[in-house]
Amino acid sequence: MVNKHRTLPLDEPLRHPDHKRPITRRDFLAQGFLTGLGLVTAPSIFSLFANPRAAYAALSPDIEALKSGCGIATQGAGKIPFICFDLAGGANISGSNVLVGRQGGQLDFLTTAGYSKLGLPGDMIPPLANPATGTTDFINTDLGLAFHSDSAFLRGIVEKAGAQAANINGAVIPARSENDTGNNPHNPMYGIYKAGADGSLLSLVGSRSSDSGGNSVAPVALMDPAVRPTKVDRPSDVTGMVDTGQLIGVLNQSDAVAVMESIQRISAMKLGKVDTKLTTDAVVKDLVNCGYVKAADIADRFGDPSTLNPALDPDIVGPSGIFSQAEFDGDGEFRKTASVMKMVINGFAGAGTITMGGYDYHTGDRAAGEVRDLRAGRCMGACLEYAARVGVPLMLYVFSDGSVASNGTIDDSVDGRGKGVWTGDNSSTAASFFLVYDPKGRPQLFTGDSLPPEQHQQIGYFRADASVETASTPAANNVNLLVETVILNYMALHGEQGNFGTLFPGHGLGNAALMDSLTAFNPVVSGTI
Repeated sequence: MVNKHRTLPLDEPLRHPDHKRPITRRDFLAQGFLTGLGLVTAPSIFSLFANPRAAYAALSPDIEALKSGCGIATQGAGKIPFICFDLAGGANISGSNVLVGRQGGQLDFLTTAGYSKLGLPGDMIPPLANPATGTTDFINTDLGLAFHSDSAFLRGIVEKAGAQAANINGAVIPARSENDTGNNPHNPMYGIYKAGADGSLLSLVGSRSSDSGGNSVAPVALMDPAVRPTKVDRPSDVTGMVDTGQLIGVLNQSDAVAVMESIQRISAMKLGKVDTKLTTDAVVKDLVNCGYVKAADIADRFGDPSTLNPALDPDIVGPSGIFSQAEFDGDGEFRKTASVMKMVINGFAGAGTITMGGYDYHTGDRAAGEVRDLRAGRCMGACLEYAARVGVPLMLYVFSDGSVASNGTIDDSVDGRGKGVWTGDNSSTAASFFLVYDPKGRPQLFTGDSLPPEQHQQIGYFRADASVETASTPAANNVNLLVETVILNYMALHGEQGNFGTLFPGHGLGNAALMDSLTAFNPVVSGTI
């Protein structure tokens, strides 16, 4: 009988005969039917001018002195930028992408049958011998974290950020999450904000118009409506965030800033005559005064909104950019990634979520998943490379709602690459991982306890048959605690893991010794960048 299976193009929606018809936005996104504004305003007053001032990027000294008192930070809060990839639908992460092992770590190998369930045929599995033999077949540790050498994620990351490999390290967290449900509270953004991440324009951004900014929801206990992520999934979303009214359209940028400075001074003089016996009066005065200071600062830094535009950043697009012009123009996922990373890595936002759809890819072949994973890897690599060009550290976290498994059938097509066909959802094979880039050198695995380093590179472990050992860590069978584990590791990069219990009372990560065992890296910075 002739096999009439047709390989799906990269952006074609996934139609599963064993799934209900998509009826929610989550369903549409997971199956690839969907692809991937806040305003800051300034007064439009044209008749008030201050004394001449230097043009561009230099507020008058009296206004500049007020910025710190108003809490205006031009580089955000100084915390490590944080970007998470939400692969909607249940992507494969373990085994075929990031290697996973038993209690001894990533290279404490699974059985042949276990690797087969993770989509790796017998002739493509890591060696089953003792790692001490030095055999490295199908193992790649260029990024510190061990990947399968033919991982599509790895190929994409190396394509965009291969030159930065020596400054990258990572950790994998075996952890179950349910398939095809909106009840996985995977998104850590609010917790990252609570840990100190903030931006000079916005606190959080995300590529979806949702409470979490992504596809998966955020843990209810962490949500803060005051910092709900602002939607950013294209360059126009970024440039639309700064609105100085018509003032800069009438005046040049320097004169426009001078007008706003004068407004602040006049306002301050008038407010100085207001009786401040009541606390609420003082609060109102501060809000009004700082509002004009912020307006002047925004006009000074972003009077030309194109300074925010990722499409005009030569490090992102063009002959020497991370994306060629053709790549950028031809793929909305690249434009989405560029928009979020521009905001977060430059400190305009503290953290961001990039949601990519179409990862419910058990389509009876391997090719559909491979090409989607490759594009996701390119987007991850773009973020790491851009952090290197800007010269700041980055924590990159990748998760998906559920996972997939193979029955051992092989896809020998060009894009299938001779690997196992994804034949169905399987929550027991799920994992998440994160990568950390540090411009000063490769982040070092945690040395604050007696465990060997490999125990910190893989936080938890798999059984020999490729199922998550649900008792291995608090995160292994509880998505809320997976989020807490990620936040703990973010704080540890700043040397602040000791504050975790104070910031998150009632957490589920146990005592200090257990939290040390859940920590991947020694600090990268001391408190702030």
